[in-house]
Amino acid sequence: MKEQTVTKKILKWYDLNKRSLPWRKNVSFRKRQYHTLVSEFMLQQTQVATVIPYFNRFIKNIPNLRMLAKVNDKKLIKLWEGLGYYSRARNLKKTAQAIISDSKEKLPNNFEDLKLLPGIGNYTASAILAIAFNKPYIPLDGNIERVLKRYLYLKKDYEIQKEYLQDKKSIFGISKRSGDYAQALMELGALVCKPANPLCNQCPISNRCKSLQKKDFNLTKITKKNINKYFLLKVYKKDRRYLLIKNTKFNFLKNLTIFPMEELSKPKNFNENLNFKLSNMNMNIKIKYLKNSREFQAPCWVDEKKLDNYTLPSFTKKIVEYLERN
Repeated sequence: MKEQTVTKKILKWYDLNKRSLPWRKNVSFRKRQYHTLVSEFMLQQTQVATVIPYFNRFIKNIPNLRMLAKVNDKKLIKLWEGLGYYSRARNLKKTAQAIISDSKEKLPNNFEDLKLLPGIGNYTASAILAIAFNKPYIPLDGNIERVLKRYLYLKKDYEIQKEYLQDKKSIFGISKRSGDYAQALMELGALVCKPANPLCNQCPISNRCKSLQKKDFNLTKITKKNINKYFLLKVYKKDRRYLLIKNTKFNFLKNLTIFPMEELSKPKNFNENLNFKLSNMNMNIKIKYLKNSREFQAPCWVDEKKLDNYTLPSFTKKIVEYLERN
């Protein structure tokens, strides 16, 4: 099968089967750039179905780059609340500010300049160049990786490394419809070449798929080791209110409101009260109730019964819920 045939078959399938997504609407060139930027930040580590209502609400409240650059931080986090990984929202605003500070006020249309912006790595830069600027880039997301691994039957450790996959994705060829083609490959992975039970009878390139030929669709993954960390969480309660602080100490949940915490080296007798998993970190948390809160400057006292009135990460809300149950 020639590469161009692969490309044409995938695009033909996409034209017939693509989902109607809000960031795919036919809008002006300037709006497409903005919509692509916002959607790609939201889609980092988050599924499409989850992102759709957040994207619609975000665009309705912050419809352009200039407004994003000036938006109040509390409003920004409130609009992002529930998506998690809040550093994405802060980086998105910083990116808007960097673009607005440029006299051209336009999203960069080259790989090197895009990667200089906060929160934009290889994948996001490639996606923006393909979708917003119709440049011949194929962003290597989880969906495209899965199609590639199965199509070429890549199983060995070195074959599933990012660098190897980046090189091998050339098998898909290129198209003058670069934006559509990048999304077509993502869509193929999302709708047909699913992690479990792929729909091979619907796949436009199944006749040359090596995994189908071998009847083996299992995917080899690079296993990430979970890191165990230990924290002492301090609870100060007055009447029905809890003392919370702005997190400037830890990289996770940075600049968000949390309970005072300190990281501990692994103690001999550590009996955690609860456990959280953030990315590949297992957080083992021991709770200590204290009375003297004078060490904190400008603390925030949160009413346990009015959590929805505050902009809090779900991590903090779950801690409050645990405290109320125990």
